[in-house]
Amino acid sequence: MKVTAVKTRIVEVGAIDITDLLAESIERVPERSVIAITSKVVSLCEGNAIPVSECSKDELIEREADLFIPRSENKYGVYLTIKNNMLAPTAGIDESNGNGYYVLWPKDPQASANRCWEFIREHFGVRHVGIILTDSISNPMRLGVTGRSIACCGFCPIAIKIGHADLFGKTLKQTRINVADGLAASAVLVMGESNEQTPIAIIEDVPFVEFRDSVPTPEQLKAWSVEMQDDLYSGLLNRMDWRKKKV
Repeated sequence: MKVTAVKTRIVEVGAIDITDLLAESIERVPERSVIAITSKVVSLCEGNAIPVSECSKDELIEREADLFIPRSENKYGVYLTIKNNMLAPTAGIDESNGNGYYVLWPKDPQASANRCWEFIREHFGVRHVGIILTDSISNPMRLGVTGRSIACCGFCPIAIKIGHADLFGKTLKQTRINVADGLAASAVLVMGESNEQTPIAIIEDVPFVEFRDSVPTPEQLKAWSVEMQDDLYSGLLNRMDWRKKKV
C-alpha cells in the first residue's frame, strides 16, 4: 500500500468549493485508488463553520451532539458525545486551523462523500475509485489520535472473512475487517495533524479493497454501522449517563 499526501492552498471558510479544491490540487487519480479527504476541509469548503464570537463551544456541542456527557464529568474537561452513531469527543467540533471559527462536521458527510466520488470519476476519467472523509479520534486506553472514516463511497467498507479458514483450517466465525477505518488511519498519519497543509491523500496499491460502481445504498450503509445496544461494548456504553441533544 502506498499513501501520498497532497498539498493544497490554505482553505478559508466558503472560499472554494470542495470539487474545485480537488481539481486544482490533484494531478492524477490512479485507477483502483482511494482518495482520503479530511472532513474539516470539506466543512470549510461547504461553509459549515461558526465564528467563535457567535456562541460558546459548550452550547454548540450540546446542539450538535445526538447524545452527550457534560465536560464536568470528564477528568480533562472534554465532552464525550455520540454523533451520527459514532462515539467522538466534542461532536467532532474543532478550532484548529479554523482561523477564528468552530469547524463542525459536514452537515451530511455521506452526501459530501458521494458528491466527491462522482466528481472524481467524471473529472479524472476513472471508474474504480474510493472516497473517504476522515477525522481524528482518540481511542480508549490509548494515548494519541488516529484517523477514522466518518463517510465513504465507491468501495465496500467492511471485508467479511466469516467462513474463511485460518492457517490451520479453522473456520472463522466472527472476523470482519474495517477497511474504511484502516485506510483512514493510514491517510491521517501521512496527512498530519497541525500545519502540514495536506488535507488530501491518495492511497494506491490496495488489492484488498472491493470497489463499487455506485454510491452506497441505505442497506449497505446500515450494514457498516452497529447500534449501541448491539455493540461489543454495549455493557459500558449503556451504563453511561447520556444526555439528549438540545434542540
